[in-house]
Amino acid sequence: GYGVTLVFSIFAIAGLFRLKSEGFIVDDLPKQDKIYTDLKWFEQNFGGVMPLEILIDTKKKNGLLRTTRPISKIDELSAYIGASPEAARPLSFAEGLKFAKQAYYDGDILSYDIPYEGDLAFMGPYLRQSSDSGTTTETGLSKIISNFMDSNKQVARITVNMKDIGSVKLPLLIADYEKKSKEIFDTATYKVTFTGSSITFLEGSSFIIKGLQESIFWAFLLITLCMLYLFRSIRILFCSLIPNLIPLLITAGVMGWVGIALKPSTVLVFSVALGIAIDVTIRFLINYKQELPHYNYQVPQTLVQTIKHTGISIIYTSLVLIAGFIIFCISDFGGTKALGWLTSLTLVIGTLTNLILLPVLILLIRKK
Repeated sequence: GYGVTLVFSIFAIAGLFRLKSEGFIVDDLPKQDKIYTDLKWFEQNFGGVMPLEILIDTKKKNGLLRTTRPISKIDELSAYIGASPEAARPLSFAEGLKFAKQAYYDGDILSYDIPYEGDLAFMGPYLRQSSDSGTTTETGLSKIISNFMDSNKQVARITVNMKDIGSVKLPLLIADYEKKSKEIFDTATYKVTFTGSSITFLEGSSFIIKGLQESIFWAFLLITLCMLYLFRSIRILFCSLIPNLIPLLITAGVMGWVGIALKPSTVLVFSVALGIAIDVTIRFLINYKQELPHYNYQVPQTLVQTIKHTGISIIYTSLVLIAGFIIFCISDFGGTKALGWLTSLTLVIGTLTNLILLPVLILLIRKK
């Protein structure tokens, strides 16, 4: 029993080093799914579908149009972002002003540039047109430009579509953009904020994984305290935790070997499987504790009777649970499928360790 456990543990630890924590927005969708193929087509032809919004606050009313300096800085950051292969061409009111200048000079290609302060004075009347009633209405171009700044002309935004590059590469890319923005915009004069669905996905994935990791930690702590209260023995606690740690370790190792990343849809396996597996351990130990006085505290005979009395019920219960989870394997959604077979695998290993390894450990500590 020890040899087999050692071999599987070494196998699991080797796989654990291959385990990655990475998530993509559409990685759980089938590769043939229409949504998946459409999104990939947009990535290839339009540069991406994940919105990234960058807000530039000048901290002053009309701060965007007092001089052309903020416009030039916004254009510089947009050009830097647009040069990266992971991003599409950014849009901002600076782009709108460049289009307006080009239109003002009869579509001259060479005029597609940031307007000078003198250009802004000449172009102002052309961005608005007077109606017959004497009211001033915005042109289509000026409406587009106004969509990229607030009504006080204090805060501008840059919007750009990103490729779905995953939760590992995305933080590095965002950090690079933030570093460049600090080089361009003086923090004393400007406040730059990164937001949008890309940031939400990144923060959400990180929050869920950290939350589930914390829940597993607290679950282990509470289980440890419950075990100490029920059995009042450090040795029994040691025996009870090992058969439940090994299934989780092996499952993590298998995930590493088969290339399943640790993400919100797969990290849930460990919480579910731990709760079910520890229930088996408690049932076995409670029955063992009750049977021990009936056999004059003879550990081998008590273990044999405990396995006979509770082993069959544990096996049947585990089979029912496995049948319930294994049905998820027919799902086309990757996260649900992984939850099904990984939880079933953990339950199988947990049942075996609780019925084979746990009695061996109890026998070992009682002999000592």
